[in-house]
Amino acid sequence: MFQTFTAATSPDHGAGRLAALRAEMAEEGLDAVLVPRADAHQGEYVAPADERLAWLTGFTGSAGFAVATAEEAGIFVDGRYRVQVRSQVDLAAFTPVNWPETRTADWVAERLPRGSTLGFDPWLHTVKEIDELRAALAPHGIRVTDGPNLVDRVWADRPEPPTGAFTAYPEERAGRSAADKRAQIARGLREAGRRATVLTLPDSIAWLLNIRGVDIARNPVPHAFAILMEDGSCQLFAREGKAEGLDLGPDVALLPEDALLAAIASLDGPVQIDPASCPVAVRDALEAAEVEIAQAPDPCLLPKARKTEAELAGTREAHLRDGAAMVRFLAWLDAEAPKGQLTEIAVVEALEGFRRDTNQLLDISFETISGAGEHGAIVHYRVTEDTDRPVRAGELLLVDSGGQYIDGTTDITRTITVGTPPEGAREAYTRVLQGMIAVSRCRFPKGVAGAHLDVLARTPLWQAGLDYDHGTGHGVGVYLSVHEGPQRISRTSDIALEPGMILSNEPGYYREGAWGIRIENLIVVRQASPLPGQDDRPWQDFETLTWVPLDRRLIEAGMLTPGERDWINAYHADTLARIGPRVDGAAADWLAAACAPL
Repeated sequence: MFQTFTAATSPDHGAGRLAALRAEMAEEGLDAVLVPRADAHQGEYVAPADERLAWLTGFTGSAGFAVATAEEAGIFVDGRYRVQVRSQVDLAAFTPVNWPETRTADWVAERLPRGSTLGFDPWLHTVKEIDELRAALAPHGIRVTDGPNLVDRVWADRPEPPTGAFTAYPEERAGRSAADKRAQIARGLREAGRRATVLTLPDSIAWLLNIRGVDIARNPVPHAFAILMEDGSCQLFAREGKAEGLDLGPDVALLPEDALLAAIASLDGPVQIDPASCPVAVRDALEAAEVEIAQAPDPCLLPKARKTEAELAGTREAHLRDGAAMVRFLAWLDAEAPKGQLTEIAVVEALEGFRRDTNQLLDISFETISGAGEHGAIVHYRVTEDTDRPVRAGELLLVDSGGQYIDGTTDITRTITVGTPPEGAREAYTRVLQGMIAVSRCRFPKGVAGAHLDVLARTPLWQAGLDYDHGTGHGVGVYLSVHEGPQRISRTSDIALEPGMILSNEPGYYREGAWGIRIENLIVVRQASPLPGQDDRPWQDFETLTWVPLDRRLIEAGMLTPGERDWINAYHADTLARIGPRVDGAAADWLAAACAPL
């Protein structure tokens, strides 16, 4: 099993660890400290050695941070985690704070007097974050200063950093050589008048050099830093033993990780950094060496997001393989759930087993969410031995899961009813489905961003006074991170959608204490086929990648428009045609029934 079910943290440790941290704060003369979830690479996911926020507080969500003062400790989380955080932290020691509704600076300014000092580790916070925090706190007379990591001082049994080796990613799967990618990015640097760029995001470095790693569970990315020069040459900085044996070409030099700051100090400017992902320590090293700095987004983000034809072909095949595994799982689930013997853990174990039976699963793409009944309302619920519960008749089961295959990364959510669905669930499910269909069917002109489409997924829910507290869609990599930027479908995303970008399409609705609903397919942006009489601007639409039946028992057919009904029937017909030849026996019979027209 890739997934384990041991609770990694406990609220019981929070008060003692917070007291130890406060003792170090007093020793350093600090009135408050920031404790982020981030590591020095500023990716979304971190290794056990960097789980400082979880170690201190008990909160294990993928986003959040804490601010500890001598009197109060706030833990800042967004809408995905507001139920989860209350169950994971000692509420006598830590106060959950709704973020981003409450700004960090406002919270701090209300609690610290003028002349106070807020400390942070310069490797664990970005230039943008700290610059904005300093600007917001300066009028209040509060200083924001870098210093040693105080959590590390009191974390006696902190795990060692990951040591796994990097591997090459086949050029035929990437669709482009690493030399070609370096040349493209270097050309952009020259055109912008930049001499070099410092890269810190693991997935950017993985894409640029056609490499993968095992440093982060579920995400095959390498822990490394890189400097790309205007001539296309590159320096890769990694811990000893991680990249030896890789043939990276004559223009890529391998250097020890601790040589990074010296190499930065020797650069001729302007040197480009991304303020949204570059650690403050890197900017400080450039400033100390008086190297001119230019700020711009990570130059790998958009090229990485625009998938090559080879990457898309691999992704389509990965989704068909994964779809067949999901169909076998759902057929098994429909047969076993009514017996009343299943638990949430048994569901996770069975699903991973069906994916393993493909003989091509390299990892799961994130911890499988198996939320029965009230647990389905915890958006990113992770079942443990302590929280495991039966899957009962008359309840909904929300299963959000995915696989990592050499040719693609999958992410799918299906909500299933066990017997008669609970009151209100069919209407809510249908509204969520209508939102998912609206995005799937959308045609839009070039230049439209995710923020423009987010409302399509929410409108059916809004009409009933309902909503959800997460984005509608995130970018997805190809045998890389299941959450990939910069493209998203959310109220805050201004990145124009372009052909080749893979996105999730996952509206939901959550009734706390009762059940949760989410339906998720992956889609890819493509150039739309022309319509009669359309104007001459470029038009785009979405190709669906995920082919797994929806739960027809939860669809209130009378709420559907003719177009929505046609979409569902066409989707199921295509699913049967694509997945049918890949399954047999009971799974084939189940699939045929699940794909019957409404």
